[in-house]
Amino acid sequence: MALAFTATKGKAVKKSFDAFEYKDGENTVRIVGGVLPRYVYWLKGTNGKDIPVECLAFDREAEKFNNKEIDHVPEYFSDKKCSWSYSVNCIDLKDGKVKILNLKKKLFEQIVSAADDLGDPTDPDTGWDVVFKRIKTGPLPFNVEYTLSVLRCKKRALTEAEKEAVAASESIDVKYPRQTPEEVKATLERILNGPGESADPTTDPEAVSDLAH
Repeated sequence: MALAFTATKGKAVKKSFDAFEYKDGENTVRIVGGVLPRYVYWLKGTNGKDIPVECLAFDREAEKFNNKEIDHVPEYFSDKKCSWSYSVNCIDLKDGKVKILNLKKKLFEQIVSAADDLGDPTDPDTGWDVVFKRIKTGPLPFNVEYTLSVLRCKKRALTEAEKEAVAASESIDVKYPRQTPEEVKATLERILNGPGESADPTTDPEAVSDLAH
């Protein structure tokens, strides 16, 4: 179908998704949907931006490194190592919007542990709000500590408005589609030789700085 001249953008339109922004002090979210397991490399583009590239040696479904797909990154960046980068959708209780929650590993482990007593936090009827504190422990970006406030994590059913927001949102694996080895290789070529790969708007600066120490 041809587009009207005034309707065309003249280029591919990229979808963008909101990401939850961690704040110092108390944060509250409601986790919804499944957890997306990934490991990613953080690569510096020619424009100086940090670009996340998924490690294809890691199997999302099996949650292990089985090398079922070719990981081209070591061929181009032999000094880079991939890092834990699990994500999930969440409701930001400040505005009721569904956003990407780029999880922190230690916080995630605390949530998993609390689920043994509180049950599945993602259940729309019997789940619970995740309440945690973010505390700066030093001057560097990665000097941050996350602590789950278990006693403040109360069970509650989602409101009708929240259920509608979840139903209208894209699943986390749609938001973070897995590239093919060929697509990853093309991305790496652009990072090295092109005008600059666009940074992912959901990039977590803290995750990038974690690799620097």
